[in-house]
Amino acid sequence: MTALTLSTAGAATLRADALVVGVAKSGKGLVVAPGAEAVDKAFDGKLAAVLETLGAAGAEGEATKLPSPAGLKTPVVLAVGLGSVPEDGESYRAETLRRAAGTAARTLHGAKKAAFALPVASTEDAEAVAEGALLGAYAYTAYQESKDAKKPLAEIALLGGKPRDKAFKAAAERAQALSEEINRARDLINMPPNDLYPETFAAIVTAAGKEHGLKVQVLDEKALDKGGYGGILGVGKGAARGPRLVRVAYTHPKAEKTLALVGKGITYDSGGISLKPAGHNETMKCDMSGAAAVFAAVVAAARIGLAVNVTGWLALAENMPSGNATRPGDVLRMYSGKTVEVLNTDAEGRLVLADALTRASEENPDAIVDVATLTGAMVLALGNRTFGIMANDDEYRTAIHETAEEVGEASWPMPLPADLRKGMDSPTADIANMGERMGGGLVAGLFLQEFVGEGITWAHLDIAGPAFHEGAPYGYTPKGGTGSSVRTLVKLAEKTADGEL
Repeated sequence: MTALTLSTAGAATLRADALVVGVAKSGKGLVVAPGAEAVDKAFDGKLAAVLETLGAAGAEGEATKLPSPAGLKTPVVLAVGLGSVPEDGESYRAETLRRAAGTAARTLHGAKKAAFALPVASTEDAEAVAEGALLGAYAYTAYQESKDAKKPLAEIALLGGKPRDKAFKAAAERAQALSEEINRARDLINMPPNDLYPETFAAIVTAAGKEHGLKVQVLDEKALDKGGYGGILGVGKGAARGPRLVRVAYTHPKAEKTLALVGKGITYDSGGISLKPAGHNETMKCDMSGAAAVFAAVVAAARIGLAVNVTGWLALAENMPSGNATRPGDVLRMYSGKTVEVLNTDAEGRLVLADALTRASEENPDAIVDVATLTGAMVLALGNRTFGIMANDDEYRTAIHETAEEVGEASWPMPLPADLRKGMDSPTADIANMGERMGGGLVAGLFLQEFVGEGITWAHLDIAGPAFHEGAPYGYTPKGGTGSSVRTLVKLAEKTADGEL
């Protein structure tokens, strides 16, 4: 786990393996960003010129290493690009700082300590730099025994953060708590499915609940059967390892509102009898990313101490083919009492979520937000870095979109066209789990809406695109599990606590 400290030392006097500074593009060429004045002085005011000679342009995502001159206590200076210089009087965007810090931390894998002298003009800037650095330092090494494998950056010293200032200290603590929980979600997403399955996932949640004072309830197969959770049982019945429904709750004595979060937790998705084609199975351990995000958000809310009650519902199952598996054409009786004709067993996420949504609705929260790697259709619509937002309330959908933008997560509001509902009509059951092929992501949202309690504000986040990154790392985003939507959920909980929602 990477340590974070706020340092009062100057950039020229702090001892570390590397010193991180920012550079940006201007109409007159490369400029050194605020926070690195002492470093530029050590280069006789020519740091920007030296970097330009080395080919640096100040673009976002760019990282340039160079040896330190006399006068600095660090052997290496790492310059990261910040893009264009902000207009007069404006600060760098928080997401720009977050990504630059993440790029630096990734570049410095293997180092013991790095000092970050990026622009920090406010507590928001300090939090963004700390968060980006902690997220960028992430690496999943649990199954790597090689002594040659590089370990993540061990310590981050944030310069300009005013450690004696309560606001800066609180910002650093919030960044540490949030980043550690996002990295917890990443660990779960990256964990091999032979080790992470519903029972072990539930055990991890139970252990975290004891550590952070959360109330955890786990429903196993017998309890699910007794309770009539036909959706979760129907998806999990083909697997050798049974499903679970986990409730994890954080309560605050001064809370006036309750936010319910529901996460899809398919620990491995083969597609069931409707088996996925070759080439589509290899990353399906990530199909529990929604449950991981919900779990992380509840723990983060507890660690930060938000004055809101946050209840997480994790619908956990393996979707496997076997002689016991649900077949296309089977009809399931859901927890709500509605019947669902299963036309495609690979449309399983909506089945487990439906039961969890109904159960969450029984507690009459002020709002429910579900999170799921639900449809390939959403990836086709929005790409690999943007999640879709659907809701039964336009204002709430807009608020979530704006919240995601605030914390640096790409999202886009999507509609729930009423005309697509007819495609799920079934001659056998109340509803089918499939509808029209075109607009499949919206059809899935319409299906889920059927299981939300009357009068409850609800939103659905389809994170199928950004939840698992298969390309090269960038900014603070690693290869593999990303922890997508955790920051949005936590900020949403914070706004709920503050009465903004």
